Amino acid sequence: MREDSVKDDRQLIFAISGYKNSGKTTLIENLIPILTGYGYKVATIKHDAHDFEPDVPGTDTYRHRKAGALGTAIFSGRRWRIERDAKEKISVKELIKAFPDADVILLEGFKNSGYPKYVCSCPEENADASKIAEVILDMINSK
Repeated sequence: MREDSVKDDRQLIFAISGYKNSGKTTLIENLIPILTGYGYKVATIKHDAHDFEPDVPGTDTYRHRKAGALGTAIFSGRRWRIERDAKEKISVKELIKAFPDADVILLEGFKNSGYPKYVCSCPEENADASKIAEVILDMINSK
């Protein structure tokens, strides 16, 4: 990690917002390697306004869910995933707790959140990830 990238132990939460097909995912894809290149651990949380199919048809865990399981967990030596139906709407704050070791958490969506954000207006805009990364790095370093 660069000397000028020193930060304290608090996480920075930053949203990339905008309407569907506005370039949010592409921007996040471009931000992650820039931020990790500075030595920061980056996690992402995506909001989906519609229900989504989180598993791949045909896998064992997919079959378990289709059979009626309340939830499934899968793990290997270095990776895990838990999927379950929530009794109540889950908050982004609860999801953030899943990444205690992340320095930066990029939120995709969250137009109406109070988190600092960049709003993508259209894919043709082709947001400059390096300039947005500079803003994020400045926010980290000013903490």
